Amino acid sequence: MSKNKLNLTLPPPSMDQAAAQPGLPSADFQRFRKKELLGTKNSIDQLTETLEELEMDENARKRIKVFLSQKEKIGELSDQDLEKLGELGSGNGGVVMKVRHKPTSLIMARKMIHLEVKPAIKKQIIRELKVLHECNFPHIVGFYGAFYSDGEISICMEYMDGGSLDLILKRAGRITEDILGKITVAVLKGLSYLRDKHAIIHRDVKPSNILVNSSGEIKICDFGVSGQLIDSMANSFVGTRSYMSPERLQGTHYSVQSDIWSLGLSLVEMAIGMYPIPPPEMQTLDAILLSDGQSLANQTIIEPRSMAIFELLDYIVNEPPPKLEHPSFSPNFKDFVDKCLKKNPEERADLKTLMIHDWIRLAEEADVDVSGWVCKTMNLPLTPKRTIPIPH
Repeated sequence: MSKNKLNLTLPPPSMDQAAAQPGLPSADFQRFRKKELLGTKNSIDQLTETLEELEMDENARKRIKVFLSQKEKIGELSDQDLEKLGELGSGNGGVVMKVRHKPTSLIMARKMIHLEVKPAIKKQIIRELKVLHECNFPHIVGFYGAFYSDGEISICMEYMDGGSLDLILKRAGRITEDILGKITVAVLKGLSYLRDKHAIIHRDVKPSNILVNSSGEIKICDFGVSGQLIDSMANSFVGTRSYMSPERLQGTHYSVQSDIWSLGLSLVEMAIGMYPIPPPEMQTLDAILLSDGQSLANQTIIEPRSMAIFELLDYIVNEPPPKLEHPSFSPNFKDFVDKCLKKNPEERADLKTLMIHDWIRLAEEADVDVSGWVCKTMNLPLTPKRTIPIPH
């Protein structure tokens, strides 16, 4: 792996190298690897059985069963069956389109990734992605299937009408602590499910990979299930910000602890309304956080100077981590973020510790209208609360 003069590296290690890190159950990983190599897919009946073993409320279980029932009607996906309805977003990974599956009229999100790789590699990526069929959980975006056509790999996923948190952040300016609490509970549960049930590290936790919908559901997407896809896209990194942990940027072994750093950094960004490296001045934070959520159009917000990408990465590795120092944040929230943003991964809190943190415990108990917040922010019609019928 090549290194620059700052001793920083961008390409992540291979799937095998990362998944074999401490904290990932080796037996589960071997089962996962076997399924991945065989390209197997559980039947809907088998997947439904596994749902009964997972900790979730009855409403969440019903929603997943509805999703699986819809998915069963789809069968094999193809380009000809998908009608483009509009673009949802784009980034380093490719373009995400809103599409309609013509045979069933089901609305989906289709991510199209263009890769200059050999056909055999593309086939391997499609095969590796099949493990996503087994990732069914309330806080994981549903997967319909993946296929290759016209030089692009298409990944078809559940459509989340609220979009990603980076888009919401642009609309809202920032996200309040009570909403961030609910978001964090969902992300922690999603990361724990991926690690415990599938031995998967997410690898790319950031606001654009956390999705919401008008029903108030919060789900993570774009996690690192295909080692070949990760390797193929490793050199396509461009941008002005990074959510990678210091140990990952230095090219050393990393584990799920790297996702904890990314979560902490994302929380600071969403809480203050701007990427926190380098940290903004306190007067800038006052202008943002003391506005009581009102429009900042008439205020002069001085954002920190922009950094060249390797200057930024050097800062992450060598300078103190970001903090939530403003008095408008609760002590519990500040402490939670501090535990996520320890530069040494051994000092960083793990998933189990974070799940029993006071801030998370209070967030789980809090009555927060996430659905109303999503609909108001993104100008969506409110989804009426209703009983979800169980498909037969």
